[in-house]
Amino acid sequence: MSDEMQEILNDFLTESTEMIEVLDQRFIALESDPNNADLLNEIFRAMHSMKGSAGFLGFNRLVDVTHRAESILNKMRQGEMAVVPAVINVILETVDVVKALMADIRQSGTDQHVQTEAMAKRLDDVLAGALPTATTEGVRPHAKREEGGQTPAEGEGVRNHVSEQPAGRCAQMVPGPVPAVPPTIGEILVEEGLATKEQVFDALTQQHKQPEPKQPIGELLVQAKAITERALDQALHKQEKQEKQPKASEEDQTIRVETRRLDSVMNLVGELVLGRNRLIKIGGILEHQHESDPQVRALGETLTQLNLVTTDLQLAVMKTRMLPIKKVLAKLPRMVRDLSQKLGKQVRLETHGEDTELDKSVADEIGDPLVHLVRNAIDHGIESPTERHEKGKPSEGTLRIAASQEGNSIVIRIQDDGRGIALDKIKAKALSKGLVSEAELSSMEPREIVNLIFLPGFSTAEKVTDVSGRGVGMDVVRTNIRKMNGTVEIESEQGKGSLITIKLPLTIAIIQALMVEVERATFAIPLSSVIEAVRITKSDIKTINGREVLHLRDRVLPLIRLAQEFELPVDTKRERFNVVVAALGDRRIGVVVDELRSQEEVVIKSIWDYLDSIKGISGATITGDGKVVLILDISELVENAHAWHGAAAAAAA
Repeated sequence: MSDEMQEILNDFLTESTEMIEVLDQRFIALESDPNNADLLNEIFRAMHSMKGSAGFLGFNRLVDVTHRAESILNKMRQGEMAVVPAVINVILETVDVVKALMADIRQSGTDQHVQTEAMAKRLDDVLAGALPTATTEGVRPHAKREEGGQTPAEGEGVRNHVSEQPAGRCAQMVPGPVPAVPPTIGEILVEEGLATKEQVFDALTQQHKQPEPKQPIGELLVQAKAITERALDQALHKQEKQEKQPKASEEDQTIRVETRRLDSVMNLVGELVLGRNRLIKIGGILEHQHESDPQVRALGETLTQLNLVTTDLQLAVMKTRMLPIKKVLAKLPRMVRDLSQKLGKQVRLETHGEDTELDKSVADEIGDPLVHLVRNAIDHGIESPTERHEKGKPSEGTLRIAASQEGNSIVIRIQDDGRGIALDKIKAKALSKGLVSEAELSSMEPREIVNLIFLPGFSTAEKVTDVSGRGVGMDVVRTNIRKMNGTVEIESEQGKGSLITIKLPLTIAIIQALMVEVERATFAIPLSSVIEAVRITKSDIKTINGREVLHLRDRVLPLIRLAQEFELPVDTKRERFNVVVAALGDRRIGVVVDELRSQEEVVIKSIWDYLDSIKGISGATITGDGKVVLILDISELVENAHAWHGAAAAAAA
């Protein structure tokens, strides 16, 4: 294959993949709003464009399947077939087959390895009326005029009744975005006030009854004296002008860049940030030593300018990597629909904050945890319609996913109005698996008990299904989120529902950190976890059941000494310390350090391959003076501290 054809193929795969992602959402929306003519037309145009592009590249199986689906969609547009769930189910199955064909094309360059005969037969059955598509069983999106003289709904527009473009036209298209359909004569006449919708509708009905070749709509309107020939000429002139001067689309202002190139640029910017930090450190030392030297002052001014430019460049590169979270949420409506049907439940999915942006690296990693949490909510959380009715709830359950930016973090909340999490079941399961003791449970708050479901191997499912209940999911969810320096917590009220809160950094590449010193070793604490820092003396530290705590403003903080945590030699004569108060949700700990050094922007380097066995470390960075500094995993330190204190309190009781 030539480079030019390979580029065309890559463009086709990219554009078609985007169309398929959108189709899943559009079909779910169409199922709940079957009268939405604009939505149906958008789906039809996407399928039509995909078929044409596949024909241009010679993917005959893909053309065969999409052509049949397009024919069904066209019948819906013409009001000849009702928009009912049974038909949409079949077309969604077609979309799944198209996904398989795309995967085959991407892997082998051909679509010959996927069997499509069975799908084609099902689509032919639908076209032949084998499935329930009568108008009495569904809602016609474009009903014909009733006896009382009513016209189609205002929102349907005139375009819905216009015959489609010749099939050969799209077969010559080079793959690209879904093209904007040029306005029809009927649309222009209505927009210009030269004809009414009723007049155009009558002409369309008359045209539909004619044998081939059919008379143009404009001529029929002139014959019916609905418009003058001058008005028709005016509309034709405007149509010709609009076709010659297509409107600029957003795609004209954008280019596609491979992700690996952006990753490379981001890595280079990270190294630039490290170099800038080192230069500023050296420049500060020189200014202190040679304050009166004009060259040193000039160097300081240059470094200030370099700092500003580097910061702006860093922000610009980060923005190029940002994606709206709706890209992640796009696959959830279809999944919720299919899963709720499979389980015999009624679930309405609500999404909010879809325009909230996050780094592509974060978006790539958060998809699987979100899918698992949503599946769990539908399987375990939301009750069956019968059970909900008995509890006085609406038969339809609600699953709400909301995303928002809070400071330098992205917060995703997944909330359902289901049965909630039974604390008794969690306690029993945790005890039976030996994850906690009776004494530990007695000292735990309800919120801590609920979050036991994140422990490895924990599951309250009474039976293993292909939906959930294999006992590994929630632990994997927390592990994946932790790798992104994020946190996940659950709140639940039995009978009312559950709320899962995920907190993620905007980017996992560069963060603000507080640099601290412990026994001449430096550590970095992510600033997003830091609440405050206080200066204390040795006498302020108290001991409860052999563990150090600090009483700070009516709150008892478990203390962690980094020197002990990482087995550093300890200076027992030290009398004064700094305590960094760090938080994970509403749980807090005090990290005991010797000195607070500075606040720095640090580039996170992964160390999973080297220090995977060391707990409490999320990565490493290089400071301005060239030292390698470990970055603390606050979430793990907080959980370890609270688990120890719970056990200690239980033992004392």
